[in-house]
Order: sequence, then structure tokens, then C-alpha cells
Amino acid sequence: MDFRSLQRPLKEQYRNDPTASQITIRAKGGETDVPTACSVDIGRAIYQAEAHKGVGGAGTGACSGDLLLGALAACAQITCQMVAATMGIPTERIEVTVEGKLDLRGTLGISKDVPVGFESIRLHFDIAASEASPEQLRGLREKTEEYCVVMQTLMRPPKLQTEWVRHD
Repeated sequence: MDFRSLQRPLKEQYRNDPTASQITIRAKGGETDVPTACSVDIGRAIYQAEAHKGVGGAGTGACSGDLLLGALAACAQITCQMVAATMGIPTERIEVTVEGKLDLRGTLGISKDVPVGFESIRLHFDIAASEASPEQLRGLREKTEEYCVVMQTLMRPPKLQTEWVRHD
């Protein structure tokens, strides 16, 4: 697949009309019949999520942490594949594994000294590219990390706003 040809008209359009490049992605959570589960509608699919077993969930479905790490793994995987293809780097395999470490005492309010959320996240890129030069692999790493949207969002968190609306 020739990504340069595929992206050329998009890049031209965005250069000529920067507002065309600005998108909004939306996800909506919905209540289910149990307080430890919900549905997540991303507009093209609906996923089921549940609380982690370590905080009282059943442990049979994806928790929000799984979904966050999954989004990072998907973004890093696709970005790396696209960068390799665009740069003409021959690869036999690209696999991304993401692990996040957290202490559930924070989430459960057991200890104020323990933060709520991930303390660390680690990405492991397993690349089989026997014909790629060290310079190509260095470029692959630099460009993948530079253009991975989810990775960059986590490294430089955006302004986050909340709004609560009460209906009586």
C-alpha cells in the first residue's frame, strides 16, 4: 500500500483548509442493569466494559484500564505499521505490547498516599526487520513515537473539562 499517495490529497486539503483537519471523536458511556458494567458507544461500534475484578467487577470483561491500554496498543501498532510502510522499511513482524501498573488502593480510597490511576505505562515494540538498517529502525522509532496520537496525548495531557447536568 502506498501511503504517500493515499495521504497526499488529505495533506493537500489540510494545508489549503486547516479547518478541514480538525475533527471531534466522541465516545458515550451508557448504564446497564448492574453498577459494575456499562456500554461504550463510539459511533461505529458498541463495546461492553466492566469494573476490574480487583474493585468488585466480575473480571470477565474489559475494564476501563484495559480499554485505555488497548487504545494505546492499537495506536502504536497502526502508527508503527504505517510509518514502516511509508518509509519503505521491510518488516516481517511488528507487535506492540502495552502494560500499565497501578495500585488499586488509590481507586478504592484506602490510602490517600496512593494515586488513583496508572503509575507507569510501558510499551514494548517487537520488530522483526532483518533487512532494515539501524538508521531505518531508529527513524521508525522516532517517527512512530512522534506521530502516535494516544502516546502523545498521554505524554502531554490535554486540558480536561467536566460538565455535570442534573435532570429532575
